[in-house]
Amino acid sequence: MTQQFAERVTVVAPTGARNAGVEDLARILEDQQSRKLDVIAAASALKFHEGNLHVEGVEPLFTEDGVTTVDGIYRPTAVADEGAADKLRIPLAYLRRMRAEDVSLLDANVNGWLQKEPERRFMLRAFRGEGAPVGAPGEGVARVLLSPSYKRMDNMDLLFAALEGVKESGHPVRITGCDLTDRRMYVRVESEAVAVQARELLRGYRSPFDERSGDELPMVSAGFVITNSEVGAGAYTLTPRAVIRVCRNGLTMAKDVMRAVHLGGKQDDGVISWSAETQRRMLQVITSKTTDAVRQFLSREYLGAKVAEMEEAAGKRIADPTKTIEHVTKTLSIGAEARESILAHFVRGGQMTAGGVMQAVTSTAQTLADADQAAALEAAALPALAAAASHG
Repeated sequence: MTQQFAERVTVVAPTGARNAGVEDLARILEDQQSRKLDVIAAASALKFHEGNLHVEGVEPLFTEDGVTTVDGIYRPTAVADEGAADKLRIPLAYLRRMRAEDVSLLDANVNGWLQKEPERRFMLRAFRGEGAPVGAPGEGVARVLLSPSYKRMDNMDLLFAALEGVKESGHPVRITGCDLTDRRMYVRVESEAVAVQARELLRGYRSPFDERSGDELPMVSAGFVITNSEVGAGAYTLTPRAVIRVCRNGLTMAKDVMRAVHLGGKQDDGVISWSAETQRRMLQVITSKTTDAVRQFLSREYLGAKVAEMEEAAGKRIADPTKTIEHVTKTLSIGAEARESILAHFVRGGQMTAGGVMQAVTSTAQTLADADQAAALEAAALPALAAAASHG
């Protein structure tokens, strides 16, 4: 990559947010929306040079708003590298090694496989460079390579459709935090109006953050988390979430998830521009599904049943915390750094039970800077409870 190109695309669009407010998330998504470029291109129009993706020979899109030019140079993100490795069946570890140690070998491998199937088509999702006008030569960041049948469901549209569904449900809620990564968007919603006591679940527990007692505040609130990926890292989902009030630990109940997958039909080559009617119909479905999910997940009956299930396993005493947590983290493929943090949180929580292991997993999740890792830990909380109870 030339120095001139590197300087032009160093900052393309804000993609990171952790525990942000919904207004801040909306501003970032609006900025991203103005820079998005989605195109269906044949393999013959794509090649790697100096580790960057070059697009050549794709027809521009002419509209009343101007001309959208695609041809240009795009710097791949780590997610884009993963997509290229998957689509071309190059082992990801090897692709990463080539990028780190010999970028010319990376170019040769990727280009060789692209040339074997020149008519094969891909969807390229990209950001135009900062300040680049719509008609300027394409320069920016390659977000991902996907199947041409991938159905675009953008974060900003889905966020507003989901919030409209919440509004239509008539249920009082608050948004407690939003995360945005290169892979996913997360929006956490809570209803303090729907809460149940969980005295057995929180007996003897102390918040590892401020040592408040679970015996004095044995309440669990109902909520859910809205998740979407624009780069093929998962469907649009609404997942029920319970929030432990004394420490703000959250755990998601993945088996009850509501999802909408990113699968569509055949699309023509060139820049993708969805019709207003297509978008309207898709977002109406999202709004309706969200309303239904809110009514199901934000009920005392649903939350009470889930808490009762947790309390059934949570009281199992842990004789050897180190061995139990090692077993849990190995079973759930949780890394060594997180394992040490979970053990420390378990000790500070003071609850020498399987429920204490679950709480340590979710309180550790709160401390992680990586939102994707934090979400994965929240999703692992109930499996961790089951693993700890069975291990003893």
